[in-house]
Amino acid sequence: MMNLEALACQIKSWGLELGFQDIAITNVDLQAYAQHLQNWLANDHHGDMLYMARHTQKRLHPEQLQPGTCRVISARMDYLPKATLPRDILAQPDKAYIARYALGRDYHKLIRKRLAKLADRINQAIAESPTQELPAPEYRAFTDSAPVFEKALAEKAHLGWIGKNTLLITRDAGSWFFLGEIFTNIPLPISLDTANEPKMNHCGNCRACISICPTNALVGNNQLDARKCISYLTIENPAGIPKSLRPLIGNRIFGCDDCQLICPWNSYAKHTSEVDFHPRHNLDREALLVLFAWNEDDFLRNTRGSAIRRIKFWQWQRNIAVALGNANTSRALTSALSNRLAELQAEQAQNGVLIEHIQWALSQHPKQSLVQTTIIPTINTQST
Repeated sequence: MMNLEALACQIKSWGLELGFQDIAITNVDLQAYAQHLQNWLANDHHGDMLYMARHTQKRLHPEQLQPGTCRVISARMDYLPKATLPRDILAQPDKAYIARYALGRDYHKLIRKRLAKLADRINQAIAESPTQELPAPEYRAFTDSAPVFEKALAEKAHLGWIGKNTLLITRDAGSWFFLGEIFTNIPLPISLDTANEPKMNHCGNCRACISICPTNALVGNNQLDARKCISYLTIENPAGIPKSLRPLIGNRIFGCDDCQLICPWNSYAKHTSEVDFHPRHNLDREALLVLFAWNEDDFLRNTRGSAIRRIKFWQWQRNIAVALGNANTSRALTSALSNRLAELQAEQAQNGVLIEHIQWALSQHPKQSLVQTTIIPTINTQST
């Protein structure tokens, strides 16, 4: 007969063999998290992320998302690459800062494939020790790909705690990791009975993440107003970036890691050994002007298989234009902006949002822009 206790131990061992740093198992009771989610949505802190408001019940009830689910196998995988030090790039306004998770290949497919392999091993183990007491095994793997309350499930499984920056933090690895889940109908023993235990939380009185947030998006402990968050503004945001927030974005063109960089627990973070998470195309240190010079074909080619593909080419240029507005003034910078502005204004189908952001960027370098109008006189013939 299948020994589920032994199987749970095996699942953790198999997970480590497949490249995960930790595996834990929990049940599907998430009612303790319902009020927080509902308050967040009621305050419109999700901005235009309408998908967060859809399927709320499936988010809170995994068994509704995947019928029959009674257990969730929660996994984490480190992603921090041995790249140029983030603070070094943030201190150079002419360089582009891209969130560390997006420097390499997209994590979605990699993690789902590993989770699928783990599910196959579980299936094989059960098949080799059949019992009528167990239902026919069913599994479904996720990683940031469906209405799954990932951090809540991981916290409930005691993989870590949800910190004041809203990220899952663990004592021995900080927060530089991805999460993934396997929903299953197999009644595995849970890692810890959390029903009668308080949540782990080791943030204490620390407010470093709240204090350092460039746009004050962390409006309280574990309370993020996405409408102010640089990650939201540069990735999820389908429109213009508010002018009041543009100077605060600095050189961050895709995401933001400030609340992780300042977190004391990340002194324990481990660098990833996954080659797929290592930087590609010099993205950990590239100059803004180099990336702004990419045309759409360059963008599509160089971001193939990357999480950066979450945004479109015009959003990529929108973000870089804001960063160029915050960069050091130079003739090369204003030439690049002016030339791109002329191209956009000459197009039959103009992108008004992108045009406005480039115009704003030029307005941040008024003296050099004035010089540039004599170098590129065609700009003066275009309407603004």
